[in-house]
This record gives sequence, structure tokens and C-alpha cells, in this order.
Amino acid sequence: QVQLVESGGGLVQAGGSLRLSCAASGRTGRSYGMGWFRQAPGQERDIVAAISWDGGRTYYTDSVKGRFTISRDNAKNTMYLQMNSLKPEDTAVYYCAAATSIIATMSRQYNYWGQGTQVTVSS
Repeated sequence: QVQLVESGGGLVQAGGSLRLSCAASGRTGRSYGMGWFRQAPGQERDIVAAISWDGGRTYYTDSVKGRFTISRDNAKNTMYLQMNSLKPEDTAVYYCAAATSIIATMSRQYNYWGQGTQVTVSS
């Protein structure tokens, strides 16, 4: 079992930045692909970014390319999402997730989920 805890969410104005962190604990010795998802009220939970277990591959949904950067530090069992140039449409609950695969881009491929952290971008 792997436990994931997100942090770093908050309220920012459009154009601002936030850095989300995801701390993993438990059985972290296994290799996991990891990702960030987000869900707005009444909307489907969608992929934001994903990263392979070794950090060598990354994926970004089109709407965040050039603005968000995913990274991970396996020595610290932590994953990050740097979010720049935030827009009101980025407002959502952001979830950290881990998959028992090299990399994954669909929610059904993920085995472990954090509780989520709220990101609100005002205009």
C-alpha cells in the first residue's frame, strides 16, 4: 500500500504561480509511474500531467503545455507540479496518483490516490 498526500494548493490571481507537492509513503520501494489529475465541480477527473518512474518521460494535457512542469525526486519520495501563468479555468481539485506501470495517462490505470488539494484561480 502507498499513501499519497498533496499540498501546496490555494487561492491565486490569474497569471500567478503555485507549486504542488505529493509526498508518498508506505511501499515506495516499487517503481511507480505517477501523475496529477484535476476535477472541477460537475466535471470528469482528467489527466494534467504524468511522469515515468525514473522521470525520463513526461506527458502534459494540451491545455497546460508550456505552463506546467511535472517532476519527481525519488530519493525524497516526492512529486511536484509547478504551475505558472495560471488561468481561471485551471480552478479544480488537484489529485496526486500512482500507477503500477512505467507511465499512465488515464485515471483507470492508477492504483493509489491522494485526497486532493484545492486550486482556485481568480480573475
